[in-house]
Amino acid sequence: MRYKKYIQNLPLYRIAKPTDTPTREPVRLAANENPLGPSPMAVAAILEAAAGVHRYPDAGAAALRQALAERAGLGIEHVTCSNGSDELIMLICLGMLSEGDEVVMAEGTFVSYLMRTLEMGARPVRVPLIAYAHDLSAMADAITERTRVIFVCNPNNPTGTTSGAAEVRAFIERVPEDVLIVMDEAYIEFVEREDYPDLLADLRGGRPNLLLLRTFAKIHGLAGLRLGYAYGPEELVGYLERVRPTFNVNLLAQAAGLAAMADEDHVRRSRAHAAASRAFYMAELAALGLKPIAGETNFVAVPVGDDAAVAASLRERGFSVTALTGWGLPGLIRISFGTEEQNSALIAALNSTEASLRH
Repeated sequence: MRYKKYIQNLPLYRIAKPTDTPTREPVRLAANENPLGPSPMAVAAILEAAAGVHRYPDAGAAALRQALAERAGLGIEHVTCSNGSDELIMLICLGMLSEGDEVVMAEGTFVSYLMRTLEMGARPVRVPLIAYAHDLSAMADAITERTRVIFVCNPNNPTGTTSGAAEVRAFIERVPEDVLIVMDEAYIEFVEREDYPDLLADLRGGRPNLLLLRTFAKIHGLAGLRLGYAYGPEELVGYLERVRPTFNVNLLAQAAGLAAMADEDHVRRSRAHAAASRAFYMAELAALGLKPIAGETNFVAVPVGDDAAVAASLRERGFSVTALTGWGLPGLIRISFGTEEQNSALIAALNSTEASLRH
């Protein structure tokens, strides 16, 4: 077969094979999922819609897009929905990149940007983080005539750090209008800093090269349904709609998304739980002699030395966390927030792990 070399050389994502010997499922603190689960209103909507799964869903997700547009003060033509925000990243790369094009991104950010860039035969230009946050000035400096897309994750996954309004606006003003700025705001609902940039205002003002990625996976707890969306200029959204697969957002996801948007109490509880968990981890990790990174998400990243060894030891103790060497951040692990009981148990396990690795 005549495979594309740049795809053939990508690391293979392997799904674990089932074993005959049952093992206890580890506590999942690796994927930034909502430990409170989905909104009860979303679950009810899923159950009601389930009887209709023999029918194709609305190919344009019109009701969901309209609700998202109204919430943002935009028209429906400024919204597109997707099978998770990762699909949007793939569609952006598919629609915008040719072989040899360049994509600017951070070294130590969401790995999908790198993988999707490489899948298109484009060249990633990776700019190191500063104090675990995006160096937007250096990213602007990295733009060349070959640059087609810039990915900025704000808050950044996996470090949790944020970039403020003044820094972001100075950066945006330096980007040529024929270069697409993708601001991934998957964790925006958890942000507490007062100077976080309101980029929806830029879209309402007519900025032509800005796309904002959002998701229902985190604050709404719908990760298993794969539901993402984006706000952007009408021309750009229309272009991406030409790339988007038909029926990419399934019937249950559309129903659940609409219901989840209406459940403001669930959003408030999820945000409050994340804030309390963040304060807990910052204090407890510091008490262990570690230096957690101050962030504004539903996870915490912390330097631990040998991240692979620590992650493996925690898994032996029944906890799944993410080692970040593969993300360009050697020595760090990322811990997703669990329930109060899970958070406390993780700290105890990490204390035991750290003690064993020091001997």
